[in-house]
Amino acid sequence: MKKGKKSYFLLAIILPLGFLIRLIALNQSLWLDEATTAKVMQNYSLISIITKFSPTDFHPPFYYLFMKLWASVLGVSEIALRMPSVIFSIITGYIIYLIGKKIKDEKTGLFAAAFFLFNPLIIYYSQEARMYSLVTLTLTASLYFLINLNQNDTFDTNNSKIKSQKSKLLLIKSQNLIFFNVFSILSFYSFYGSIFLIAAFFLYLLIKKQYKFLLVSCLTFFVSLLVISPLLLKQLSNSRQALQAVANWKQVLGPANIKNLVLIFIKFAFGRISFYPKKIYYLISGIWTAVIFLYVVKGATRQRFLGLLFIFPIFLGIIFSLWSPLLQYFRFLYLIPILSILLIFGLSNRVNSNFIGSILVLGGFIALSMVYLLNPNFHREDWKSLVASLIANKKVYMIQSSSDPLLYYDKNIEVVDLKSAGKINEKNIVVIPYTADIHGVNYQNKLLKQNFKLIGKKIYRELIVEYWRST
Repeated sequence: MKKGKKSYFLLAIILPLGFLIRLIALNQSLWLDEATTAKVMQNYSLISIITKFSPTDFHPPFYYLFMKLWASVLGVSEIALRMPSVIFSIITGYIIYLIGKKIKDEKTGLFAAAFFLFNPLIIYYSQEARMYSLVTLTLTASLYFLINLNQNDTFDTNNSKIKSQKSKLLLIKSQNLIFFNVFSILSFYSFYGSIFLIAAFFLYLLIKKQYKFLLVSCLTFFVSLLVISPLLLKQLSNSRQALQAVANWKQVLGPANIKNLVLIFIKFAFGRISFYPKKIYYLISGIWTAVIFLYVVKGATRQRFLGLLFIFPIFLGIIFSLWSPLLQYFRFLYLIPILSILLIFGLSNRVNSNFIGSILVLGGFIALSMVYLLNPNFHREDWKSLVASLIANKKVYMIQSSSDPLLYYDKNIEVVDLKSAGKINEKNIVVIPYTADIHGVNYQNKLLKQNFKLIGKKIYRELIVEYWRST
């Protein structure tokens, strides 16, 4: 089999396999943020997403607008809501293959794509009905067209059609510049945190002395920023109010500290799985992370522009989090395509790739992904089972703003807000203390003062249901 055909044959195996593995446990319970996505699909029109929902949210509206069109056809089941993220991640894998192939060769592209497609953290978030897979796709597409902008400018000086060659090259670069800016803007309209990688793209253009491309891109992005600025300013105001109103919200968002920084690297390499005893977990995950990033750093010495694109957004994220916290690993998910490319370059010498080392790394990623997929203990919060255990039309006491997943599975449940609950005249009540600690609500003291006693509790994978009785 010829080399080109062999590569396409392997790609035709990797991409469908990546798709099939993402179908495992795809119907697991929605968690809070995914249930918010479902609520928006059920309760808002395309216009009201922009005018009514987005001003109260902390994300730009493009993902929700896309999902509204999707859900209007395929509905709001767990699988329907998550399928776009599955598809986005597979397309991203293909673009990574094209990038690796363009930078070096087809083998590089194949391994980089495989590292991405079976990365355990990517597997997890490609099954999530949120915007992170979409922004990873759009920014990876931007990277592809950025690389094309810097393609070889040489042409045959002995050819009589030099002007024609110049015109053709200019047209190609103009097209790449347009696509680079379109995907960059779409990424920003999907997730504000993409600005950190976009800034790295602009820095790269500056270093490469592509001043015309940089000027056009900056102006284009500035116009797009002006368009969305009324919404963004409103959201920034709301976020500041939320930080003041919700006692421990800052810790959830991700303050700039060593722990959150280290977690970025651990989760990028080890995924979302965790276990006890913690000392063993940190030992195993630490060793694996050290091995992965040893090769990533090695790859960055060979592909310095990719190394810059990987580390600069994290640096900006740290600086920004000193003002407004967002240093959570999943907010930098869009860097894993770059990590995947750097990883294969680190595993390669100047001529050939370290085939055995690459297979071992890929095998480690697949093993970690399967541990997550096949072990329900690592799945999302089990609201589905929790709701099934409740008596029909039961009144539940919990934080009202965190009740979206509960109501997704049963709209008939009456939710009483723990924060504003006054005198309770019932003999028995059901309490779901979910996010009560984040909101700083000491509901236990409130109930004890009203002569309630905790008589039992049930746990549904990261969720607790408490049963209280008046004495």
